[in-house]
Amino acid sequence: MIEVGKTRAEKLTLPASSNARQKPVDLKWEVGNAEDLKEPDSFFDFYTVAFGIRNVADREKALKEAHRVLRPGGMFVCLEMSKVQQPVFREVYDWYLHYLVPALGALTTKKEEYKYLAESTKTFPDQERFRKMILEAGFTVCSYRNYSSGVVALHQAWKGT
Repeated sequence: MIEVGKTRAEKLTLPASSNARQKPVDLKWEVGNAEDLKEPDSFFDFYTVAFGIRNVADREKALKEAHRVLRPGGMFVCLEMSKVQQPVFREVYDWYLHYLVPALGALTTKKEEYKYLAESTKTFPDQERFRKMILEAGFTVCSYRNYSSGVVALHQAWKGT
């Protein structure tokens, strides 16, 4: 998947300001252990993770590492499966995630992977608890936005200056 991201990013440009031409986005791509990053303190301007922190064994440690490697004023962004907010939709979604998705996965002989998706989503903290975990890791401001009634949530946090 990282190769797909790299290919797409090569086509991106930063918006031009009134006194500058557009230039390619300069990104550093890393694949590593979120609990033990090799970069020095205050290295990155942005730290993003999508549908991955749910799979980290020690989330608190990973969040502290994200905080450590961000420069002061840096931004942490996390898109992750979350808790559906509307009770009726939650019941329908839970049924879909726990029964229909694994059954469809079984058609591709990957039923266990889809069971894991349902189980890891169920045990992941809700939006507010995850926001508190981010703050406990040292970030000064954290907010989140639900998408599809909370099927996924986007958390944004900033490292203090």
